[in-house]
Amino acid sequence: MTRALHTKQPPAAGTAEDPWKFSDIIADPVIKDHWEKVRRYFLLRESTYDMTSRCNIRCNGCYYYEGEKQHTPDERDADAWRTLMRREKERGITFAVLAGAEPSLVPELCAVCSQEIALGAIATNGMKSIPTDINYKIHISVWGNDETSFKTRNAKNMLVRQLENYSADPRAVFIYTFTPHNIEEAEAVTATIADHNNRVSFNVFSAPVGYTGDLRHTPQSLLETGRMMIKLLKRYPEHVLFSHYNAVAHTHEKGLHDLFGCSYPRQNRTENVGLGKSFRQYRTDLSWNRDVACCVPDTDCPDCRHYAAGSAVVTARLYRHAVNPQQFKAWLDYVDTYLSVWVIDYEKESNLCTQPVAPPGFELPPGLAQSVNAI
Repeated sequence: MTRALHTKQPPAAGTAEDPWKFSDIIADPVIKDHWEKVRRYFLLRESTYDMTSRCNIRCNGCYYYEGEKQHTPDERDADAWRTLMRREKERGITFAVLAGAEPSLVPELCAVCSQEIALGAIATNGMKSIPTDINYKIHISVWGNDETSFKTRNAKNMLVRQLENYSADPRAVFIYTFTPHNIEEAEAVTATIADHNNRVSFNVFSAPVGYTGDLRHTPQSLLETGRMMIKLLKRYPEHVLFSHYNAVAHTHEKGLHDLFGCSYPRQNRTENVGLGKSFRQYRTDLSWNRDVACCVPDTDCPDCRHYAAGSAVVTARLYRHAVNPQQFKAWLDYVDTYLSVWVIDYEKESNLCTQPVAPPGFELPPGLAQSVNAI
């Protein structure tokens, strides 16, 4: 007997004696359409590359200037980078994440990477424009309004300058990083970004190893962050690339590793499949070390709620979410969001879930579901 999958409300989950089959879950045509769209991108295999140790600003809580990698000499020879990228393609890498300190300071090297690997993203502070012939997604880090940015990042008029460089640029996604101190000002910043016809997504500050500053979150600030994320998602659906499940996964009192189990080599010792087999994090001298390889090196793993980490950690847990329609729809929303943030020319669909869904095996953050209904 088949379940009634085509009602407006999702049906109850299967029992232990009669669990949901994946074929039954995707029998719903809406779920199937979303599934067929995202599964075409399962070919993506990422690695990350620190392009330079130089930066034009210095931020409180910067990941790059922690650990040994900040002392690595820069490889500035374009031919050496081209050789690396060709070798990366040969071993199956299809997506390049260019970071650093500040990759916009070496546009000639970014261009080489984009010429050799067609899909990719660049993490930048947005203070310098990246040439338009580098057709990667550009993630512009925003840590609050201009007053807060000056206090945290020691740079004046950051948002103004970022928008001058990237207003209406289809490559650009402004990544607003929530700290305990900038939650309320996210409303005005998101409104400004939307007014310039740009897209915004959200990140949660995750402390570097040994960090003792004032940006580390508390359970209360995480709850307030989750509420604000969902409020802005509802208010700016055309400009905010996010979902309810993103908000839950990244503001839960448990970090991503505790919720889902991190797939990156630093926490995952398996070298046979997935990121354990393919992922590398290259330093500026083109060396890499598997023991410390993750998407944001030198992050304090228990505190990791980073959007870049979630793009792999959560999406890798397909089978954990394919247990009932509601759980699977939440996961599809997350993957759809991830692809729209990271992949050039990918357009996000409307979210399937309009309410928070708890991660498998965990409960929703206390107070989040109730507060969402009041937004």
